[in-house]
Amino acid sequence: MSIWVLCSSLVFATIAIFTVHIASQWERDVILRFGAYNRMAGPGLYLTIPFIEHVALKADLRTMLTGFSAEEILTSDLVPVNVDAAIFWMIWDAEKACMEVENYYDAVSMAAQTALRDAIGRNSLSDVTVHRDKLDQELREKIEEKTNSWGVSIMSVEIRDIVIPKDLQDTMAAAAKAEREKDARIVLAEVEKDVAAMLHDATDIYKEDELAFKLRQMHLVNQSLRESGGSLVVPSAYAEGFVEKAPGKAAPEHK
Repeated sequence: MSIWVLCSSLVFATIAIFTVHIASQWERDVILRFGAYNRMAGPGLYLTIPFIEHVALKADLRTMLTGFSAEEILTSDLVPVNVDAAIFWMIWDAEKACMEVENYYDAVSMAAQTALRDAIGRNSLSDVTVHRDKLDQELREKIEEKTNSWGVSIMSVEIRDIVIPKDLQDTMAAAAKAEREKDARIVLAEVEKDVAAMLHDATDIYKEDELAFKLRQMHLVNQSLRESGGSLVVPSAYAEGFVEKAPGKAAPEHK
């Protein structure tokens, strides 16, 4: 093999390396010519002019998942929390992702952390823990305001975990227990008030109708017998009110 054949092969291989490119199905390659944007290439096989054109960015158009967190964030009611979250996003414009931001992956992660700290600081602990869906939507909108100009679309944001300091958890649990006991006592007091009002109305009725009062007595006696399942000695006074006394005759004795 002559030296010329070897050199020619080396030159041809070098040109092929800088000329022939392959982009995967999920990739879009940004081509610059003399440093200026020229075109988008891919997927599949494409060619570039050596030393004149080069691939500035291989953009992955698949859905990306980025985890991010924020530690010791103070809520609006000054409670420190640690929050872990995840963001699902994808590139919809590879040209903007190349031209508008230096590193779109790191930029999305940083924008998400900044938005998370801002959102937690404007919400109370109860809003953060109870209304997660609302907070997720707020984070998505805030992050997309920044990333939309980079050609990045935010699909969803999900808060995975919210950690409260242990000593604060015990204090909050005690406060919640005291609040539940307070509510129970309020409900019991309202029930007692209603019962007292009903008894007062019943007293007015029984004052005006003695027979109704005696019927009520007999009903209570009957209910006691049925609940106890045994026998009960009924005083004669309960029955005397229902028996007409004959003139000149004594009331019959009940045994």
